[in-house]
Amino acid sequence: MAEFPASAARDSVAAALAEDRAADDITTLWSVPAGPIATAEISTRQPGVAAGLPVVHEVFAQTDAEVEVETLVADGVRLRAGDVLVRLTGSARSLITAERTVLNFLQRLCGIATVTDGFVQAVAGTPARILDTRKTAPGLRALDKYAVTAGGGSNHRLTLAAMVLLKENHIAAAGGVTAAINAVRKGMADSGTSVPIDVEVQTVAQAREAMEAGAGWLMLDNMEVADIEEVMRMRAGRSGGSEILLEASGNVTLDRVRAIADAGVDLISIGALTHSAPALDLTMLITMDAAPCPR
Repeated sequence: MAEFPASAARDSVAAALAEDRAADDITTLWSVPAGPIATAEISTRQPGVAAGLPVVHEVFAQTDAEVEVETLVADGVRLRAGDVLVRLTGSARSLITAERTVLNFLQRLCGIATVTDGFVQAVAGTPARILDTRKTAPGLRALDKYAVTAGGGSNHRLTLAAMVLLKENHIAAAGGVTAAINAVRKGMADSGTSVPIDVEVQTVAQAREAMEAGAGWLMLDNMEVADIEEVMRMRAGRSGGSEILLEASGNVTLDRVRAIADAGVDLISIGALTHSAPALDLTMLITMDAAPCPR
């Protein structure tokens, strides 16, 4: 699992609290007394995979540092319906004001981890690794990608500067697969930079051209399994072909992913891990304590 992106979480939490105007929660300010303390538990109503628990600490660090946060599970753990993820103790006002922000983050990140885990389990026993994409929520990329790793997946490029990924529009604008690869190589040489080059191809013919142009990483976009198998044979027949990474992408569903993995690809990138993962159904309920808040 990747290291939790603490700096990104700090910024994302600050933006979420500002968006919510948490300091001006008039409903809570006017209905909940200032003194009492409470305990609260965050639990899941459905099975899933835990992800993003450190976000809870960050939310309360920015809203009320006196709230005690006890995480009861670790990121990456599979959850059963009814499991408690977090126990909180502190000002009832603080708990209620931060409730939605905490749940918004946790539900999304646990949902991404849960969907990822489903794909990872579906290809278990094959060499294929499940990758995410840049199809993340604006402003939440580092957290979304962290959640993928909590579900057992791996990360593709984080930013446009991380590596070269020649997609169909780049190839069209450059004048073809070979022209695009050659242009990138010249750009790398001119800038003194060396980064991986991933080339998106949509046909067996394009895959052949990319290999002949010396591409070391091919993304097989929206290819049928039969075509993927043909590209696999093409790679096997080339001198040094085993060094070429083959990545399947596009229209990858749970129903298809095992057949794609069985075809022998090294990587399978799936945008749905982050752009379509349903939120895990979590709830936070408070219990009022008898003792008054010491503040």
